[in-house]
Amino acid sequence: MDTIIFLAVLSVLILVHEWGHFITAKKLGVKVEQFALGIGRKLFSFVHNGTEFRLCVFPLGGYVKMAGDERTQCKGAFDEYFSKSVGHRALIVLMGPIVNIVFAYLCFCAVFMMGYVDMDLSSKKIQAQIGEIQEGSPAQKAGLIVEDKILQIDDKKILNWPDMQDYITESKKDELIFTLERNGIEVKVPVIPKEYKQKDIFGREHATRRVGISPFKIKSAEEMVVVRYSFPQAMVKAAQELWDITLKTYKGLYEMAIGLRSAKEAMGIVGIFFVIKYASSVGFAFLLHIVGVISVSLAIFNLLPIIPLDGGHLLLLGIEKLRRKPLPAQVEDWIMRIGFGFIILLALFVFYGDFERIGLIDRLTNLWHRLIP
Repeated sequence: MDTIIFLAVLSVLILVHEWGHFITAKKLGVKVEQFALGIGRKLFSFVHNGTEFRLCVFPLGGYVKMAGDERTQCKGAFDEYFSKSVGHRALIVLMGPIVNIVFAYLCFCAVFMMGYVDMDLSSKKIQAQIGEIQEGSPAQKAGLIVEDKILQIDDKKILNWPDMQDYITESKKDELIFTLERNGIEVKVPVIPKEYKQKDIFGREHATRRVGISPFKIKSAEEMVVVRYSFPQAMVKAAQELWDITLKTYKGLYEMAIGLRSAKEAMGIVGIFFVIKYASSVGFAFLLHIVGVISVSLAIFNLLPIIPLDGGHLLLLGIEKLRRKPLPAQVEDWIMRIGFGFIILLALFVFYGDFERIGLIDRLTNLWHRLIP
């Protein structure tokens, strides 16, 4: 089921992107010969209004094949891609990412209207009161008991459970002083935190500081904060969300470019699978929000000025507009070769990061060391 949901999400995003190219080309009078979902060998196809619609074996991409979309094969017919002006060709290229952005906006609108559980606000409603203590944990050894209310840790006032979690996780001290309310009396108890192994959404273990306590479980749906907006409010909130995600994405790319952030944070198709898997387990609204985020990211990535991405084609069109003629065929060919090479290297790097993120690299390394001492 996780794989089906992942392929469905990926297919929708690819269809949306390629539809942007397709519909713009058709409106501008360019004949579209093929509209393909997936890459590789054709599984089946049908023809409608002169366009062959294909489903291919590998659902990891798609393409729109237009008449005369290679300069050497363009015969000058009115319905060929290279017969159109630079502006019209740029619009055809640009509309793929633009439609991805519009689709993301609609996803955010739907999420804000249908309502979503605000995990931050919901978690803040959970009191810092102990509901369960793990056997043999630092809390049990220190003498903490169920129903103790945590008022303060060291000099930090504790307002809710997330406050307490954050302080323990980020603290560096060997011993923490818990100020508790127990049976109406305030007591102070020293607790020595311990590192526990915790799995993230990729299934990889990380060490985190804990004391081995849990809150009282949420007893009813009323304790969860569900946020809903009217249609006009949702439109405004969706625009703000789209703007924030776009700014954060470009900021992240800039910080990677100048070395402030590791390029390994970039997520590929494997990482996206695990994110979608996690999102689908949370609920439809959260999944739809993630679909919107991925759609924005897809648009931004495609606008990078690298061949064969849409941004690379826009760069060549911009140069053609400034020169009032295209670059020599040999120069364009070399630019495309370099661009394709860079994209292949980037894909390999991102795949490596994904495999490292899910722990596959560590497992392979350990296996190698066992086989070859």
